[in-house]
Amino acid sequence: MGRIYESIDGHLRKWIGNQSMFFVGTAPAAADGHINVSPKGPMGSLQILDDHTVAYLDIVGSGAETIAHIRENGRVIVMFCAFQGPPRILRLHGRGEVVLPGDPRFDELLAVGFTEPEAPEARRAIIVVHVQRVADSCGYGVPLLAYEGERPHSDLSTAKRLRVEGPDAMRTYEAKHNRESIDGLPALS
Repeated sequence: MGRIYESIDGHLRKWIGNQSMFFVGTAPAAADGHINVSPKGPMGSLQILDDHTVAYLDIVGSGAETIAHIRENGRVIVMFCAFQGPPRILRLHGRGEVVLPGDPRFDELLAVGFTEPEAPEARRAIIVVHVQRVADSCGYGVPLLAYEGERPHSDLSTAKRLRVEGPDAMRTYEAKHNRESIDGLPALS
């Protein structure tokens, strides 16, 4: 049976730190809009700032659904599941905010110590989640999986794009692919 917690206590912090990845879910306000769930990692890209706040370093990707949805309505969930050890799912429901490079808070948050991509140009935003509900559930349906390591593809792709297209390549990519969500909501300007 699931349990609701008052906060992200020390026990939960330790458990979160032992996971190999997390998922972020958002949805637009429109009933016919596309719901988004994104796998995230490495785990060091997520930091627990306090008992009711987590943040993760968001890197340039093929879409910007999470950013668009958070800007529109703020709703977000961060989910962890145990692929090893005792079965468990932990969900952090909350309200998100998008902190972009150039915002003075970006560098302050970055100093917390996120695991970063090899090229700083890959940084897109820091997503801060003000957690309103902390709840777990059994996780019996989650398979046992062995963690083998991180994939190098994101860093290799970024390095190639910067080498071939120049120092502004990531911002050019964002302008082309991350300007709005698949439903047309504004994401990055």
